[in-house]
Amino acid sequence: MPDSWPRYHLRLLLTAVMFYTRLPCPRWVGHEAEQLNRATVYFPLIGWLVGGVTAGVYWGAALLWPPLVAVLLSTGAGVLLTGAFHEDGLADVCDGFGGGWTRARILEIMKDSRVGTYGLVGLGLVLATKVAALGGAATRPTGVNLTVPVLLAVAHPLSRLTALSFVRTLPYARADLADGKAKPVAQSMPNGRLAGAALLGLAPLTALVLWQRQPALLWVLLPLLILQLVLGRWFNKWLGGYTGDCLGTTQQLAEALIYLSLTVHLP
Repeated sequence: MPDSWPRYHLRLLLTAVMFYTRLPCPRWVGHEAEQLNRATVYFPLIGWLVGGVTAGVYWGAALLWPPLVAVLLSTGAGVLLTGAFHEDGLADVCDGFGGGWTRARILEIMKDSRVGTYGLVGLGLVLATKVAALGGAATRPTGVNLTVPVLLAVAHPLSRLTALSFVRTLPYARADLADGKAKPVAQSMPNGRLAGAALLGLAPLTALVLWQRQPALLWVLLPLLILQLVLGRWFNKWLGGYTGDCLGTTQQLAEALIYLSLTVHLP
């Protein structure tokens, strides 16, 4: 018997939870490639979940320890919740582009589960940037209420939307779709699904703008657009498209860029 509309979308949502986090899901959810492809619309909503958990951990930890410790614990909670899924992609891309000079070699290195010097340095710098930006926001006054929980709640959905844009704008880079993390999400997104994902990804930022009555906060979309264009051109030039690791890299860089952009005005 076919699922009802609410149960169908609940299945898709739980499919996204199962793929993008370490949270357990009921067995009836199943695991099918087409189902996961359709579940990509909820990728930004996973950002709501991760942002909410990390914001909660920060809030609780800040009651007991200094802000920087709370930021570190919050970051660790996010890594545990997602199984370092996107961080692993960032490290693989750093290793691949750092050590490879041809498309075939870059893809080969990115597929290797081992992490090299480029991956360690790149991942360390991005994590340090995120922690430093959030730590600075926690200890310096600002004209709008950009507390760490607010920044987390905005950045996680929006960064995932930025990464998801490549599913629409670029082809999948690996010739064999069975060879890679992004196989189930390698198909182009229809307009309706992309619009739904955009609504979910932009909603927290829109709510912040309306709450604070600060339309200028929307300027954060400009550096994200530039990042998307630069990475898209780079991935297309060297790989002929994107891979799952490229999506993880984009999410991590976009998250860091959001923190930097929204706190740039701090004294």
